[in-house]
Amino acid sequence: MLYPFKLDLTRGRVLRIEMDEAALRAASFLDDRILTPSTRGGWVPLAGFEATVPAGPNCPLHFIFHTGHVGSTLVSRLLDATGRVLPLREPLPLRTLAVATGDARFEGLVALFIRHWRSVPVATDAVIVKATSSAARIAPALLDAAPEARAIYLNVRAEPYLATLLAGENSWIDLRGHAPERLQRLAAHGGAPPLPLESLSPGELVAASWLAETTTQRAVLARYPGRVMAVDFDTFLADPAGHLRPILAHFGLRSDTTTVATALASPVLTRYSKAPEHPYDPALRAAVLDEARREHGTEITKGLRLLERLGAGA
Repeated sequence: MLYPFKLDLTRGRVLRIEMDEAALRAASFLDDRILTPSTRGGWVPLAGFEATVPAGPNCPLHFIFHTGHVGSTLVSRLLDATGRVLPLREPLPLRTLAVATGDARFEGLVALFIRHWRSVPVATDAVIVKATSSAARIAPALLDAAPEARAIYLNVRAEPYLATLLAGENSWIDLRGHAPERLQRLAAHGGAPPLPLESLSPGELVAASWLAETTTQRAVLARYPGRVMAVDFDTFLADPAGHLRPILAHFGLRSDTTTVATALASPVLTRYSKAPEHPYDPALRAAVLDEARREHGTEITKGLRLLERLGAGA
């Protein structure tokens, strides 16, 4: 199939590449990491791409939103393992749309890509798009454009979030890159007064990031009661079967014992979801977090104290 890999708003065009169903399912991220020297494709004008997207029939479409580093890839892979879902993990055009809300074409482009995601030529009970954490801020636009769509919204409490990000080797780059927008969004939502980026310690920056994304999550949950389900990832890991069943039911998918057992019998819970070639399970995750608490305890405390000063429930 020709998959619309990248959206270029400046030149009004779409890069389509050849991908098959197996490649879509395997990709942890539908971004530049899937490109190889043998990838084939080419740019087409937006109008040309739009002409190829059918108006119907439509496959059910749903979303996974999350606050970042909270198990969304694992949950997406478990849903795929049921054999009833086609996952699209962090498609690049969605990231582009997340920063294009001021573009006059925004609403039309959201509608266009929703039509495309619904019409992926693969036999499946539902397509479930996993957004990047930064794209969750346009959840209202996505849900309004697809009124039958449902979503889950993953998060964790502040303390394990702090431990997770402070343990990550590349977290600081990610945090600094997203920080200006997150701090601006946090202030705009009334979650905190303006926080000067340069004065925040690493732990305080992680805490502010958690609060920005959690404030966004709470706004989405309040706006779409019944359509968006909050999922605490630590609670999910404590009882995957007990939580996978209601998630499947929320998406209108079969949630019987056999379907759940099929997913849990897969290797998903024993591999690192973003790089399945590496072993990783809940016990190893717990060990990594405990080590982060020992190594970064001072910064974790700084982050939690910032949240206390801001009156934020953690």
